[in-house]
Amino acid sequence: MANHKTKLELTWIGKENRPKLEPRILVEDQGKSYHAKFRIKTGKSADFADERRLTSGQDSSPRKSAQSADEDFFDNRLIFGDNLLALKALEQEFTGKIRCVFIDPPYNTGSAFTHYDDGIEHSLWLTLMRDRLELIWRLLSDDGSLWITIDDNEAHYLKVLCDEIFERANFVANVLWQKSHTRENRTDISAVHDHVLVFAKQHEIFKNKRNPLPASEDQLGRYENPDNDPRGAWASLPAHAKAEKGRRKAQFFTVTTPSGRKVDTPAGRCWLYTEERFREMVEDNRIWFGADGANVPRVKKFLSEVKAGLVPSTIWFHSEVGTTGTAKAELTSLFPGETPFSTPKPEALLQRVLLIATNPGDLVLDSFAGSGTTGAVAHKMGRRWIMVELGEHCHTHIIPRLKKVIDGTDKGGITEAVGWKGGGGFRYYRLAPSLLEKDQFNNWIISKKFNPAMLAEAICKLEGFTYAPSETVYWQHGHSTENDYIYVTTQTLTREQFQKLSDEVGEGRSLLIMCGAFRVKNLDEFPNLTVKKIPKAVLSRCEWGRDDYSLEIAHLPMREAVSDQRSEVSEEDTAGNPRKSRTKEERRAQASLFDLNGKKEVPS
Repeated sequence: MANHKTKLELTWIGKENRPKLEPRILVEDQGKSYHAKFRIKTGKSADFADERRLTSGQDSSPRKSAQSADEDFFDNRLIFGDNLLALKALEQEFTGKIRCVFIDPPYNTGSAFTHYDDGIEHSLWLTLMRDRLELIWRLLSDDGSLWITIDDNEAHYLKVLCDEIFERANFVANVLWQKSHTRENRTDISAVHDHVLVFAKQHEIFKNKRNPLPASEDQLGRYENPDNDPRGAWASLPAHAKAEKGRRKAQFFTVTTPSGRKVDTPAGRCWLYTEERFREMVEDNRIWFGADGANVPRVKKFLSEVKAGLVPSTIWFHSEVGTTGTAKAELTSLFPGETPFSTPKPEALLQRVLLIATNPGDLVLDSFAGSGTTGAVAHKMGRRWIMVELGEHCHTHIIPRLKKVIDGTDKGGITEAVGWKGGGGFRYYRLAPSLLEKDQFNNWIISKKFNPAMLAEAICKLEGFTYAPSETVYWQHGHSTENDYIYVTTQTLTREQFQKLSDEVGEGRSLLIMCGAFRVKNLDEFPNLTVKKIPKAVLSRCEWGRDDYSLEIAHLPMREAVSDQRSEVSEEDTAGNPRKSRTKEERRAQASLFDLNGKKEVPS
């Protein structure tokens, strides 16, 4: 057998199928955009500066891309449309710029798939997530992180899928969130937690830049000063540690307490310090032997030394970040008399994520916006945000909720904790329709819904140019470099027009012309011009005319009715021989989700 390394890979039915996404443009609907009537000064700059010092222990200046913390943010984005197309639409402008992505995707509980073939829904769910996660990875900054809430139904498959996309070394943690503090007695084991999978774009960078958590009142209450130490309150910690490989012999010695008692470390443990360093700690009054001087020594940790914050742990209790019930109550207070979402997330949960993963002014993205909690919390915490939602609750719940946040009338959630008073705003966008549509003869043509400006922007995005129309030069619709431009027109251009354009572009610059047609026999006459016809030049680029890449249950293959007595013989095979029906176990073996070689082995 050849000695070669194999790759552990998650495989599923249809994994090789990848959509050719159209990079749509975003069209603002100013009637739905909303901004505070005036800039509100709330003292946020001081609050946010304090937060930076508390949570980072690093340079508290904002990131270069962010506004200063005492400014309101008006350019947040709420996008209505399919989230896969929306992520693709954001790719050109925001690649490498998103500091934190929080998503709460559909959990795939199986309740919606009762009548469909076994295992098919899992494959479609994994494809749905894979396509979106790959775009999210590109959008994240090098110090960025992804946080995904998920339950046990898909958490473990999702972990392996993320390992494949982000690489296993960039897995940060599986946080357990206590979503309920009540017991469900109608089941075998009551599930009271959800998972929060955390992945970094680059783990080492994230590790150095992620923020610690501020100490809670309960944690601060553990600090006392029984010996009236002038350095203030302190808490005691064990003075010994596990005797792992690499520990020095000098860390194994007998301690004599002030009372004369001899103390050795427990079996398998050693002292934190060498004997010399231990004596220095005793002389500095940093070792506590108890009030009578006879206790096992402990290290004094002063409150003044831990105010920089605490390392986040992987268990988040309901008393710290709330429950699903907490979130429902928050929504009910915003929308009295309405039935809340089934699995909303409490604002305190999002607050903790953003405290760890971001600083004021950073960009936060949620492509499964749901009830809009991510945007509401990010807004109150002075982060910039982008949310995407396809459901009609984008208009019935998210927009009204954000308006209340901006107006300062949302008094619930984390409002009081962060001292939020109101301000800022957001812009509402719809995904533009597909650039191409079929005419009556089934030919692809430019959509009649596109005006010249929309067409120019769409072609710029397709060709990788930055859309930046000049106010003075008609042929400068965008640029890829400072000397490379693009001109988009549906006209049929003549040789005279080409000559004029070539002369105006001049030497040292170049122009890509995207036009409907042209009447020039020899384009080599114009070395600074490149010409492509539209729509012909872009026909093969994308899947045109598709507006929905969501999990469409109506399109799943229906399960065939199966009688109690299974037939021994089914349809004929290609050779005309009768073929036995496969058992459920055989079907599952063929559609195995795990395969060490990344190849599917089909039983003969």
